[in-house]
Amino acid sequence: MNALPSPLAEVLARGDIWRGDALAELPAATIPSGHAELDAELPGGGWPQGTLTELLVERDGIGEMSLLLPALARLSAAGGWLALVAPPWLPYGPACVAAGLRPERLVVVRASRQIAWCCEQLLASGGFAGVLAWPERNIDARALRRLQVAAEGRPVFAALWRPASAAQTPSPAPLRIALETAADGLSLRILKRRGRPASRPLTLAVPRPGRNSRVVAGPAFSPVRAGSPAVKAVA
Repeated sequence: MNALPSPLAEVLARGDIWRGDALAELPAATIPSGHAELDAELPGGGWPQGTLTELLVERDGIGEMSLLLPALARLSAAGGWLALVAPPWLPYGPACVAAGLRPERLVVVRASRQIAWCCEQLLASGGFAGVLAWPERNIDARALRRLQVAAEGRPVFAALWRPASAAQTPSPAPLRIALETAADGLSLRILKRRGRPASRPLTLAVPRPGRNSRVVAGPAFSPVRAGSPAVKAVA
């Protein structure tokens, strides 16, 4: 095969250009996921900052929060603020500390409606290193595009937890991953990423609630119950 002409080779070598047969290597910042096998499949080698990530789950409580704990701990250790918007789980202080999270830098937004709007305001504020949200099941494409625009170019890890059924509908999020239970942890299918499609699912040894005997104080996140106090609640 003949070598590419020099000008074309220079264009293809740019970080903001990707070929269909290769993973995108964009100049945008990333956060190591804490799972080497996953990082090898993520453009840039980690969870992206300045863009929207969707995590699609079959049900809550399959270990999905444990998947993100290493990245969240890294952001927290660096002094970043983390926001959880309408989570089905509440942080458990001692276990958060054991996982490397700083509870005093964690904000829980107990929203029952206008969840996407709350998330958009947090992203647009520029004051958070991580924003995780559980939007309404019927969130529309327009709201998703607004969230993508609010996250663009900001040093923030923005992730939406959505039901597995959402995989059937288009989304502007550049990264979409479906999570399912596996015998030894979590099975991940990368449905969408910048660059070539993923060829196979990944199975990661991620602790699942009630299955990790090494956790003494309980899981870092526990199911929401009526009257449960948040670490920090925002009306």
